[in-house]
Amino acid sequence: MDAFFNHLLFGIYPYIALVVLAIGSVIRFDREPYSWRSGSSQLLRRKQLMVGSVLFHVGVLFIFFGHLIGLLTPIALFDALGISHGAKQLLAIVAGGVAGAAAIIGATLLIHRRFFDPRVRANSSFADNAIILILWVQLALGLATVPISAGHLDGHEMVKFMTWAQGIFTFRGDAASNIANVHIIFKLHIFLGLTILLIFPFTRLVHMLSAPVRYLWRGGYQIVRSRRSISHG
Repeated sequence: MDAFFNHLLFGIYPYIALVVLAIGSVIRFDREPYSWRSGSSQLLRRKQLMVGSVLFHVGVLFIFFGHLIGLLTPIALFDALGISHGAKQLLAIVAGGVAGAAAIIGATLLIHRRFFDPRVRANSSFADNAIILILWVQLALGLATVPISAGHLDGHEMVKFMTWAQGIFTFRGDAASNIANVHIIFKLHIFLGLTILLIFPFTRLVHMLSAPVRYLWRGGYQIVRSRRSISHG
């Protein structure tokens, strides 16, 4: 029975989450383009928003790309570069711990602002409140894995997660077996992460897919005309 649920949660559920993420995002963008926004409440209480938002977004982005690179980079490539599993594990603990701490402090500020400022609370939907709380719990679970990982500095546990993630993306039917015996905190962290991907298209998180990266390589200058030039134009 344990093997069945492990396969269900970590061998089948990842595909359900990824399919809903992809198809749901496309459908929402096509059918409800005007809902594809972050729903900022910046005008209501700017200072606390800026501090919390910067800490949260920088920390989360660092964690996201760290997970992406760390889990999906072929193990053979790390070996070819002479990066030991233990060194990678230590880097993940230190860098992930710092980024996670910044992100959860930022999330805590954003939660305080959203729930204890009357104007912000009045302009917040159930989905807005739920997603920031879910993200806070996910960050807390991630930080809870740090002391557990510190007890496995040989990097062997890290290899299990890399093998699982790469097995999912290469459609290996036995991928879930790689993490069958890992600590429950890791399993909760992975499950909640997959759930966030599942609900992603139905929340304000979709604005992450619309980052204006094109401005980084846009040529020329923006032309801004004064009010006087417009009135005499």
